[in-house]
Amino acid sequence: MYIAVFKNNGKDYLRLMESYRTKSANGKVSIRKRIIHNIGPLSKFDDGEPNFLERLRESFRLGNPIIPELEEYTGKKPPIEKYTIRLQEGDPECVGHPRLYSHVFLDKLLDELGLKYFFSSYKGFSKIEYDVLNFARLLIYGRILNPDSKMATLEQNDDYYTPLLKKFNPYNVYDTLDFIYANKEKIIRRMNTSLVKKWHRNPEIIFYDVTNFFFEIEEPDEDILDDDGNEVAKGFRKMGVSKENRKQPIVQMGLFMDDQGLPISIESFPGNTLDCNTFKPAISKSIDGLDYARFIMIADRGMCNYQNVYHLLDQNNGYILAKSLRKSAADEQEWAYSDDDFTEVSKDFKYKSRIMKRTVKDANGKKKTITENVIVYWSRSFYERDLHENASFLETLEKIMKNPKGFRVTDIQARRMRQFFKGDFLNSETGEVVEASKLRALLDKEKLEQFKAHFGFYQIITSEINMPPLEAIEKYHGLSRIEDQFRVMKSDLETRPVYVRTREHIEAHLLICLIALTMIRMIQCKICRSGLVSKSDDIILWSMGLPAYRIQKALNKWKVELLADDLYRFTDLDDPDLKLILDSFGIKIPVKLFHKTDLKSQIKDINMGI
Repeated sequence: MYIAVFKNNGKDYLRLMESYRTKSANGKVSIRKRIIHNIGPLSKFDDGEPNFLERLRESFRLGNPIIPELEEYTGKKPPIEKYTIRLQEGDPECVGHPRLYSHVFLDKLLDELGLKYFFSSYKGFSKIEYDVLNFARLLIYGRILNPDSKMATLEQNDDYYTPLLKKFNPYNVYDTLDFIYANKEKIIRRMNTSLVKKWHRNPEIIFYDVTNFFFEIEEPDEDILDDDGNEVAKGFRKMGVSKENRKQPIVQMGLFMDDQGLPISIESFPGNTLDCNTFKPAISKSIDGLDYARFIMIADRGMCNYQNVYHLLDQNNGYILAKSLRKSAADEQEWAYSDDDFTEVSKDFKYKSRIMKRTVKDANGKKKTITENVIVYWSRSFYERDLHENASFLETLEKIMKNPKGFRVTDIQARRMRQFFKGDFLNSETGEVVEASKLRALLDKEKLEQFKAHFGFYQIITSEINMPPLEAIEKYHGLSRIEDQFRVMKSDLETRPVYVRTREHIEAHLLICLIALTMIRMIQCKICRSGLVSKSDDIILWSMGLPAYRIQKALNKWKVELLADDLYRFTDLDDPDLKLILDSFGIKIPVKLFHKTDLKSQIKDINMGI
């Protein structure tokens, strides 16, 4: 484990990280990283003395960290898979073999989503001969507890105190993926129906955003053509704009989320699909069919185009969308950036709004005149973020102006810089910056100052003209939580690397990850509403209920061990995170020995709903 620094909105934060090895299906070993603990902002701990980071890392290495909360991570934990215990004085020594019990709890969550019955019911009235329910259970629970490839997940079957699968053919795991893909819409509908009924989902606000997943392959999937050369189907894993700047084929995934942070649905697209082009088909396929009452869709500026707005309004829904200021018309920018009409909430925040009409059209050219509220606001935190993000670029520009001789710039730098020069500032033959006397004359200082003056401004548009601007801004900022869901999927649930290759199996894999994510979020929501975590606690803990990786660690500690005379006992019930989960669901397990028949009854009366 090691201490790393990362930036968020221009501020330095500390994380405890761990590197580990994984082996792919073809035997290739790769090094990966995972977050062990979010420590917090660097400024909170920095004592002001020189070389704080070096001293912190050295103190952690020596087992006496400057930050006390890191002490629990310094020692080596004793193995828990096998150990010797004494039941009571006079009894012979016996060996305990702890096995996972947490799947009994996860069964309750799966049942709450209506999926336990869904998967089991098919075997009764279909020709499916394999155990689709328990294959699905193993894949979903394995994703939560110990993410791995599909075949490696099957090997975890014996980790549970009662194995989920009895005698089975391991290749039926791919039949299960086919089943999940074929029933994707039914599965998502069942989950949403159950959450509306049992968890009081009220989807008045729906968030949407897009991420992508890279694949460790060298060539993208080819499009499928018929004998005449006509396209039958697009390849799925395609080269596109990677969120992580990867140069490998990707798949696009759009995620819908409610205002509780609970996922609603996902849709997948070929990797070369633009974000804005995922919006309408994703809504049409995933949301329109759920028969929700009118909702307000909230999405980032990549989704803000005429056709998307038209579709929402045509279905009698609303929207709050970010809209790029820099790409807006000149008169719109003039109004947005002027000092007039702003309401100053504090020295760090101000806003203004106006009602505007505009014309939008659908894919067929059908037009509609709409009325919307245009809201512009300035925030100091956004200003500092913009300043930080552009610092390197502005510094490079300054260096070039001071000493252009022999200075070469990259193509990307050249494209950005061109907007601030009245003519070509590069020698077309050498690619070097022109001499100083010519360069200074070419610089458009007014444009450069204008560029810097626009830091910190943001624009959103909304169909909800009667909604107060501050309320619209607050609702829009809820979109940031969807980034948390992407992080959990990619990091904690290890959605990538993807060990399957066909579109059907990739989409089934992503749906399994969605179910696992939903179950994690159900636990977090339950903790948040339990009243057991206060605002005085760690802000991440309070806002999320409990970070996903800590839920995973806690559930992996929830085990039972077989002792002498077919007696069992639970392990690690005093673990703080596990105790928080159990208390939130009203689970009280006495410290005693149990017969096997009594084990399952310990969570019989679990308090599930919210």
